[in-house]
Amino acid sequence: MVFLGGLHRSGTTLVFRLLRQHPLASGFRDTGVKEDEGQHLQTVYQPARAFGGEGRFGFRPEAHLIEPEPFAARAQAASLFAQWGRHWDLQRPVLIEKSPPNLIRMRYLQALFPDASFVIVIRHPLEVALAQRKRERRRSLRAILRHWFVCHDLFTADAPHVTRLLTLRYEELLADPQPTLDRVLAFVDLPPAEEASAGEVTPAPSNRNRAQWERFTTTWYSRPYAELLVRNFEDDANRYGYSMRDLDVVAPWALKG
Repeated sequence: MVFLGGLHRSGTTLVFRLLRQHPLASGFRDTGVKEDEGQHLQTVYQPARAFGGEGRFGFRPEAHLIEPEPFAARAQAASLFAQWGRHWDLQRPVLIEKSPPNLIRMRYLQALFPDASFVIVIRHPLEVALAQRKRERRRSLRAILRHWFVCHDLFTADAPHVTRLLTLRYEELLADPQPTLDRVLAFVDLPPAEEASAGEVTPAPSNRNRAQWERFTTTWYSRPYAELLVRNFEDDANRYGYSMRDLDVVAPWALKG
């Protein structure tokens, strides 16, 4: 089983679509729920919307799930598999579930499914914030950025407890689509396949975000706020190999522990 996670607008849906193309993989499709996410196809734990949804859920401590008691883990695993199994092709060897909150629920899911692999997609915090704000104009960029760092700090604290984990930068996928996808396929024990093509990967959404930020930083009435965001979050962004001053900076970064 493969769990795919990463904040909303980080590229998780794109990676999910690329992986489920593979003839040996099964990922949810045509389920009728938002983005075919497994969090909406089960009743064992609460989805992100129960904690405020996109750009908010990580602020709620109860949204962060870790290992349950062993007896509870067995019962919950059985219930989850029964509910998700209705939407998978169980004849295929690799079963994929994608939900953004998996970013802060790896320890819980691993306790239920000890042999699972985790693929976490990380994208520049400012790009995530700009993309999320398009859907909710009343939210401040500052609040969405804070949420990015809260969630990723939880993720980095949890990561040493996870046995099989691949961290994928969205920027890597844009820069080198097919080799990056092939690396993910190898991690989840899927061989190369003609159907598993990265042909739909495009920089267009990222380019739009960058153009928006360029306008934001150069327009007289928004420039002071942009400069405040840079000052407030530059050091935090640097911890993850990013820069608020230059969106093209993607420095080497690795999980510790």
